[in-house]
Amino acid sequence: MSFNTKRWPALLLSGLLSISLAACGSGSESSSSDSGSSETPGKSSATIELAISKSSQDSPFIDESLLKDFEQETGIKVNLQLLPAEQTATVLQTKLAVNETPDLVQYNLASATTDLNLERNFEILDDEAWVSRLQNKEVLSAYGHVYSFHVSQDTGMQGVVYNKDMFSDLGLEIPETFEEFLAVCEKIKASGVTPVFMPYKDNWAANIWPAAAFANAVADDPNFFDDLNANKKKWTDVPEFVTILEQQYEIFKQGYTNPDVLSDSYDMAVGKFLNKEVAMMFMGDWLIENVAEKDPDMKLGLFAIPSGEGAKLGASPLGGQLFIPKKAKHIEEAKQFLDYIASKEVAQKMVDERGYVSNFNDVTTPELPAYKQEIVDQYITPKKTLLTTDAYMLVDRSELYRALQDQFAGSKTSEQVLQDWNDKFIQLMKDKGIEGF
Repeated sequence: MSFNTKRWPALLLSGLLSISLAACGSGSESSSSDSGSSETPGKSSATIELAISKSSQDSPFIDESLLKDFEQETGIKVNLQLLPAEQTATVLQTKLAVNETPDLVQYNLASATTDLNLERNFEILDDEAWVSRLQNKEVLSAYGHVYSFHVSQDTGMQGVVYNKDMFSDLGLEIPETFEEFLAVCEKIKASGVTPVFMPYKDNWAANIWPAAAFANAVADDPNFFDDLNANKKKWTDVPEFVTILEQQYEIFKQGYTNPDVLSDSYDMAVGKFLNKEVAMMFMGDWLIENVAEKDPDMKLGLFAIPSGEGAKLGASPLGGQLFIPKKAKHIEEAKQFLDYIASKEVAQKMVDERGYVSNFNDVTTPELPAYKQEIVDQYITPKKTLLTTDAYMLVDRSELYRALQDQFAGSKTSEQVLQDWNDKFIQLMKDKGIEGF
């Protein structure tokens, strides 16, 4: 079962992935080319369809050698449906609605709950053999069940990205409370560096702070999001949520950020860190990886949003997990594909090649970059992480993002942001026909 899972650019997609991208642009199905192998006696001759966005062509699950090895071992062929990136959700929604479902879908967990109606459309995988080997079920779960598959538990950690050298030079410690964070900001500002970069022209970025902080605020109430989604509780029922929104705005109001928060965008972030113009940013560890690609010597780290003492690091439900639709024509064969990737040998190769934090107790995590090992040691291993609010949302969050922008424009208070989002949330849940609304 040997295969190479190196990331390959789109221009190297050939052989099994020799797909008509013109057809993809129109939303039509695309498939891998026939390997030409004859049917093996005693093995399945089924062909399963795996739908995936064109923007995810570096996915380890569609590696040419992996798919060929899987076919050789099981007799099951995997055809790929490459979907246009900007239409992926729409195409999948249509396929699910008209019962033209693929057998496997690569998507991300948070968006699957809102875009694809996870509970209604996808198989619960709790009873699959590989689930018993998982170290962290949470990153693959929603509504108390495992719905998705990945060999990695590192789905993207969210908190405060910071320049470790700047902290060291200024004698700063990681802040554990909001008051300590403001004190850190003051010392950084006095050194002539902007403490925090806020690229809130991209409105989703304004939600990094509250997405983790809100989850921390209700961590002692395991039923909060179930109750919220059943209309038994409201966003406005938690006073700490207003405080959290005020905290983020206070950082801006105190002059600890770039002045043009609504004009500056995320694509400026890497340059800001490389040029040492900023010391911190509320973001995920993917930013650290992007900076390291440009300057491997720059030492960045990540700590939990310091909205309150004892805060845990936010675990983003992002990433490309695999899902099996309930109306798939070849459910058992799709499950065989997951079993194959979950096997110790295949999963170990994938984890080694990709530098993943293994989610299987019998698969060893390889040597990781320093920043990622630090996250594992300080947060993941001691279980000081929690899913951000995005993992629990059944509706689109764009209106929340826009309301957060309004706060930084000065047109809404924290109370108004939360009230407006609460009202919009209720309306969106009604529109979606969620029971209780």
